[in-house]
Amino acid sequence: MNRTTPAPDPLPVREGNGAATAAPPPAAVTRRRPASQQWIAWAFLAPVVVYLAVFYAYPLYRNIDLSLRNYTVRSFVQGDAPFTGLKNYLTVFDDPVFAPALLHTVVFTVVCLVFQYAIGLALAVFFNQHFRLSATLRALFLVPWLLPLIVSASTWSWMLNSDSGIVNATLHAVGIDPVNWLTSPSWALASVIIANIWIGVPFNLVVLYSGLQSIPTSLYEAAALDGANAWQRFWRITFPLLRPVSAITLLLGLVYTLKVFDIIWIMTKGGPADSSTTFATWSYQLGFGNLLPAFGPGAAVGNLLVVAALVFGLVYVRVQRKQALS
Repeated sequence: MNRTTPAPDPLPVREGNGAATAAPPPAAVTRRRPASQQWIAWAFLAPVVVYLAVFYAYPLYRNIDLSLRNYTVRSFVQGDAPFTGLKNYLTVFDDPVFAPALLHTVVFTVVCLVFQYAIGLALAVFFNQHFRLSATLRALFLVPWLLPLIVSASTWSWMLNSDSGIVNATLHAVGIDPVNWLTSPSWALASVIIANIWIGVPFNLVVLYSGLQSIPTSLYEAAALDGANAWQRFWRITFPLLRPVSAITLLLGLVYTLKVFDIIWIMTKGGPADSSTTFATWSYQLGFGNLLPAFGPGAAVGNLLVVAALVFGLVYVRVQRKQALS
């Protein structure tokens, strides 16, 4: 049976002044990963890289290229559109629809985020009590989130119909005059906001409820022993410990709400008189909603949405990094 003999200790080396010093140990042998393991790692990574390149990087590149050239239907097919630089962006900024569309996008996004988060948080705290039928009711609240958007938008269009809608029928039954929800410039934006809030509440409920499950119950018990009431326990324990979950919930909600198109287009098509037009519907209308499509300006409006989402994403990453370092 072979035995491995341990390497001898390095012999001392005597310098000129007679002091003995230890000889430096031999250099450590660096091990390199076998080439086969590197190829296996790249093989597992390749599908993700291909997916991101085909479905994210290339469409983004094409959209930027569209916004920097003067594309028509003929040049879009033949690919000989002249380069115009930032002309399409200047055209968008000078368009009289730009200011109302920007205002509607901001109002639509902010109001939807605030109400979706507030209602979702209230429902999450309510269902966190674990009462009887809690799981059943929580599952029923997921129905708006699971339905296809075209079904949800069509349902709300029927409910808010001025002549035969159930909402106006209910208002008439209690003695209130009917409201032109979808055909009045004063109510069109509010109507699509209500529909989008109804659709987005279940997402906030699910994410925030999962965040509540990670908070130890011992904290609430200790606070109750100290005399804290329900509001103090929520404000001093629940809300601060939910900040990381709340941040990602609001970020995802922001990205989703910025690009909402289906609900608005099905219910109002951005009208009447552009009263519910946002950047998402305006981009589609410029590129595909006219007989003479303006592909360049439509792509420019879409890129403005991409930049807005990217800015908020970078802000979120920076805030999270500061919180991790503090």
